[in-house]
Amino acid sequence: MSNSPITTPALLALEDGRVFLGVSIGASGNAIGEICFNTSMSGYQEVLTDPSYRGQIVTMTYPLIGNYGTSSEDAESACPQLRGFVIEELSRVESNWRSAEDLPSYLKKHGIPAIGGIDTRSLARHLRTQGAMRACICTDGSDAATAIARAKSAPGLEQLDLVGEVSTKEHYEWDPQGKESVQYGENLLKKGGSEPLVVLYDFGVKRNILRLLRSHGVRIMVVPSDTSAEKALAFNPDGIFLSNGPGDPAVLTAAHETARQLAEAKPVFGICLGHQILSLAFGASTFKLKFGHRGANQPVQDLRTGRVLITSQNHGYAVKEGLPGELEVTHRHLNDGTVAGIRHRTKRVSAVQFHPEASPGPRDSAPFFEEFVQALKA
Repeated sequence: MSNSPITTPALLALEDGRVFLGVSIGASGNAIGEICFNTSMSGYQEVLTDPSYRGQIVTMTYPLIGNYGTSSEDAESACPQLRGFVIEELSRVESNWRSAEDLPSYLKKHGIPAIGGIDTRSLARHLRTQGAMRACICTDGSDAATAIARAKSAPGLEQLDLVGEVSTKEHYEWDPQGKESVQYGENLLKKGGSEPLVVLYDFGVKRNILRLLRSHGVRIMVVPSDTSAEKALAFNPDGIFLSNGPGDPAVLTAAHETARQLAEAKPVFGICLGHQILSLAFGASTFKLKFGHRGANQPVQDLRTGRVLITSQNHGYAVKEGLPGELEVTHRHLNDGTVAGIRHRTKRVSAVQFHPEASPGPRDSAPFFEEFVQALKA
């Protein structure tokens, strides 16, 4: 229960000189990285443990955070992945029968510096106006000038091998017995008939992607991000899946070539970073968004049906307009018109820029897994 007063001063400094004063609610020390914001009203533990946030400081715009504590069932990876965490008000009490630990204890245990008590609405408006930038959280008593200098010294995402940090080092089969495909006590695995094999490239995969793909009766062989096409095809898979992940997709040139080779032989599906990699593999380009799309309330239109989906997204880069002729746009983000899904006109390749394993709609985008599985069985 988080009812003890938290009074250790902390500050958040942006590279452009903007400074916010607050209190430390996490581990002591400093954190530097690119700062971004997430507009979700819940799901802070999923945000903390999402490998796509590697190298970043994340701000939650919803004003009250920590009210339901933390639970191992909600983690998207083995531990928190982001550099630092920013909130407005920390809930004094966590109330949830599933809670195992309050948020400050969880952050301290995993060494994540965090700051509370700041005006996150003002911070989000600043980032929307000025764009993504580097930042520093200080809980060691440093002054503002020192913190700003630290923020300016932080490397950009394009300079970091973030995928290499979060990807598995060895291949493994995910949940062969179906024991992990359980959510809130319900076994999701649909049994019956043969189980197609999918080779899943781990660029920073979320556990719920693995869980829900497995629940469709698909065997999953997870492989490192740098696995060659030859090694992947040696598993004799029925299809290939490219996962989400952190960082700039344009620097992953080896993955672009691997994806192109795999698409010659098998159905390929991609999510988020996987979507960008597939687009780049067939000659498209990507660019950095001003402040990214991060939240569980992102409207996307399926151009094939006209239907509007409420989606969960987490990305700072997007695919540029003017796709090569062999690719077509299947989905568009309705806030800014950016490309949110593509497919190849002749090959069995498709991808989306959002997370169909999440539940913002709550089930608007769940059919994408079904489409992929149908393609495998076809």
